[in-house]
Amino acid sequence: MAKGKNKSKEGGSTRTNHSRGSNGHHSKQNHKSAEFKHSQTHATDRFPTKLAMWDFDHCDPKRCSGKKLERLGLITSLRVGQKFQGIVVSPNGKGVVCPDDLKIVEEFGASVVECSWARLDEVPFNKIGGKHERLLPYLVAANQVNYGRPWRLNCVEALAACFAIVGRMDWASQLLENFSWGLSFLEINAELLAIYQKCTDAESVKKAEEEWLEKIEQETQERKNQSKDTDLWMMGNVNRMNKLNIDSGDSEEEEEEEESEEEEEVCYDALGNAIEDKDIKYDSLGNIIEEKEVKYDSLGNIIEEEDIDEDEEEEVTVQYDSLDNRIE
Repeated sequence: MAKGKNKSKEGGSTRTNHSRGSNGHHSKQNHKSAEFKHSQTHATDRFPTKLAMWDFDHCDPKRCSGKKLERLGLITSLRVGQKFQGIVVSPNGKGVVCPDDLKIVEEFGASVVECSWARLDEVPFNKIGGKHERLLPYLVAANQVNYGRPWRLNCVEALAACFAIVGRMDWASQLLENFSWGLSFLEINAELLAIYQKCTDAESVKKAEEEWLEKIEQETQERKNQSKDTDLWMMGNVNRMNKLNIDSGDSEEEEEEEESEEEEEVCYDALGNAIEDKDIKYDSLGNIIEEKEVKYDSLGNIIEEEDIDEDEEEEVTVQYDSLDNRIE
């Protein structure tokens, strides 16, 4: 018999390395992937309930939360055509996850569909899923790809949301702790998750979701109206502003008239100095010219009025003899 790697089996058909499996990958790649997934199957015992996913390799492996859970040994990959007995969080679901699903989650676990939101038409939903397929109600994503966007949850957020709604916040936190941003998902949705937890069946959860969406729409409209009103308030009362402008205009005119009147009353000397009193006269050098008569003594000194009065009084009261001596 021939030996070597080119030997073919008797009575059997030969398969080339180009053969592909049902998922489009090479058979060797599928075989290695199956061995890896099989080795991870028993590792999921580390989580209190069963976790599973159908992975269609749409996402970047480095950013895929489902693949990270698989590397951590917390979730099991399912093949196309395999069904799941627990809750299946899927875009193909009819009802929403509700607190009544707690028993199913605790007994059979939860699963998700790992695929891209932009490539949902490529997912064969008729070959996956189970009898407990569910949608998630309105929640906001906290992951790094779709942060702040409603309904755009990744795998770990979808599983955590399912656990939180049925009342197992401890399981939700345990999953999200494996991601740096994980617990923020519970924080930004805390109020809404508390509302869902108070519901019972799918109908009550759906009603709570609709009321929440109406509230958001109303708040959005109020903010728009408030922004318009704020602009008007910043401008002030138009009627009041017009009156203030008219009043201020009148007062300015009055002030201008008063200033003009004051300007008319002001006089200036030859050097341009303001003359406050018209009755006062100035010479060419700007010195005040006194209208009162100035008296001088025999030596040319100015005789002030007080001195004159005293001298006059003295002249009246003082007497002299024939030798011009003062008689006291």
